[in-house]
Amino acid sequence: MKLLKLYLGSIGLLLLAISAPAQFVKYANDFLNVGAGARGLGMGGAQIASVKDATAGYWNPAGLAAVKDNPQLSAMDAEYFSGIAKYYYAGLAIPAKNGKGTFAISFLRFQVDDIPNTLYLVQPDGSINYNNITTFTSGDNAFLLSYGQKVNDYKGFKVNLGGTAKIIYRTVGTFAQAWGFGFDGGIQLSKGNLRLAAVVKDVTSTFTAWSFTFTDQEKQVLYLTQNDIPTKNTEITAPGVVVAGGYNFNLNKKLSLLAEANLHLSFDGRSNTLVSSNLLNIDPNVGVEFGYNRTLFFRGGVSNFQRALSDGDLTNQKKVWIFQPSLGAGFKTGTVSIDYAFTSLANQSNSLYSNIVSLKLDLVKSRITRRG
Repeated sequence: MKLLKLYLGSIGLLLLAISAPAQFVKYANDFLNVGAGARGLGMGGAQIASVKDATAGYWNPAGLAAVKDNPQLSAMDAEYFSGIAKYYYAGLAIPAKNGKGTFAISFLRFQVDDIPNTLYLVQPDGSINYNNITTFTSGDNAFLLSYGQKVNDYKGFKVNLGGTAKIIYRTVGTFAQAWGFGFDGGIQLSKGNLRLAAVVKDVTSTFTAWSFTFTDQEKQVLYLTQNDIPTKNTEITAPGVVVAGGYNFNLNKKLSLLAEANLHLSFDGRSNTLVSSNLLNIDPNVGVEFGYNRTLFFRGGVSNFQRALSDGDLTNQKKVWIFQPSLGAGFKTGTVSIDYAFTSLANQSNSLYSNIVSLKLDLVKSRITRRG
């Protein structure tokens, strides 16, 4: 129980620390906010309180404690913006031999290929040579090392705690690369059908250090075109908190309805969110999952609430609220789960929606019966 009190106390200290001025970079390492697994994406990202599989290494490491008996593998391959961007996720959860906790390793990659390099498009004499256009790839990678375990009950609540260490590696062609490191901590509390949770993201801030490599010829072109030649740069991701609550309604022996709401609290300056201020921003997301016989699942969610100008003539435009809707479905049989989500990285004003499929597999240990 001392561990639980220490964790709750750290949240209070964090809220005091992040109220002090700091040079945070808004949207730094934003690829880490895409998501993991079609189940979570179909529910609008409302997963903090209810996640209990290998994807917990991404959403809330405390949920790993529910993976008790066998290792579990989860994978997802997605494309966004009509195939321009590719997103990969894979996670493996392995219960500890002592039965007290579960380890997980996760990999995320957000990749954009065939980006035009127009550095040599304009010749020294001012003419344009399109044959000089080459392409490069930009890739954002993250390795997550997570652990979650059950601790002593607290006032009738079952308590799980967890933590995730994040190693970040980003590249932009051969021009730039960056390494970063950060840490997340999570807690889940459950009592009957009620679920409560919190995640502290980037507890000590996440630092990402960029270095740049240009040839002498590239530096000369940048100089002649009056562009700055970057050397080094550091991005600092501000800490944030996600609090969540959920409830599982058992409608009858075969029908169930899970509802969850998350509140993302950020402190890096005013953002276009439902609640916005220079000190605190609150960005909610809500998701539901309707289940039949623990085999078929139908999901929906809303997130990314923003203020935007309405469509129509410029003189009649008004500010309206828009949001990002998501839909999904799932099928589970034995040790295999297949999930589907229909969602986007933006809001309802963006028509570039993606079809996402993910796979989850329980790696059941084989049993060999010896005959004497």
